[in-house]
Amino acid sequence: MSKLTSIYDRSRVPLYIQVASVMRQRIDTGHWVEGDKISTLEELEQEFAVARVTIRQAIELLREEGLLNAQQGRGTFVSGKPKHNRWLNLANDFDTMVSSIKDNVLKRVHIEEIAANPDLSEGEGTLADSYVFLRSVQYNDNEPFSVVNLHLARSIFDKAGKQFMSVAALPKIVEMADVTIAHAHQTLTIGVASPETADLLKIGLGEPTADCRLVLVDDSGIAIYVADIHYHKNCFALRNDLLERSGPRRGGAK
Repeated sequence: MSKLTSIYDRSRVPLYIQVASVMRQRIDTGHWVEGDKISTLEELEQEFAVARVTIRQAIELLREEGLLNAQQGRGTFVSGKPKHNRWLNLANDFDTMVSSIKDNVLKRVHIEEIAANPDLSEGEGTLADSYVFLRSVQYNDNEPFSVVNLHLARSIFDKAGKQFMSVAALPKIVEMADVTIAHAHQTLTIGVASPETADLLKIGLGEPTADCRLVLVDDSGIAIYVADIHYHKNCFALRNDLLERSGPRRGGAK
C-alpha cells in the first residue's frame, strides 16, 4: 500500500473529490495560472496514485466549476480561478455579531414545528421542553453564502413565530425584553460540505466549509438557540488585532 493510499483512506470523501480539492488549491494559489496547460492524465495518474477514471472525474468536476477546460488533442488548460471575496469576518463579540446579521437576506427552506432535540455539549446549557427546527440559506448579492440549521426553543418561537419565518432569529431574540441571554457560546471548526449543504450553497460535495456553532443560554440555564452554520469557504475570513486589548508591544518585552 502506498503512502497516498493510506492518506486517502483516512477520509470518507470520494477519491475523485479529494484529488479535485488538491487541483483546485493549485489553481487558487497560483501554482497553475489561467491559460496554463496542466499535467497530463498520465502524470496526474502517477502523482496521485489513482486510476485514470478518478483523474477524469476530478477534471470533469473542475470543468463544471469553470476552472478547467479540456481541449481534444491539446490537453487540459486552466480557464478560471475560484472566486474569493472574503467579505465576511466572523464577529468575536456578541453585539458585533447581532449587528452583522441584522439585515441578512435569508430564505427559509425547511421548518419542523415538532423537532427532535439538538445535541448539546458540556457547558452549552440544558434542553428546553421542546424545539422548532428552522433551516435557512443566507444570501449576499443573490449568491448563497451560508446554511443555518437552527433549533429554537418553542417558548421563544411562540413569541414571534411569523416573524421568525422571514427574518434572522438572533436579532429578534435580542429585542425581546422578557428574555435574558446569560451566555453565548461560539465554536468555529473546519468541515466539509454534505450533499445537502453542497446543493444549497452551490458548491462541490466535500468542499471545505467554515462551520460555526452558536448556542445562546438564558438566565435559567436553558439552551434557547442552537445554531449550526455552514459558511461557503470563499466568503469567510477570521481577522483579529491580537494587540487590541493589550496595546502596542515593544521589542524585548515579556
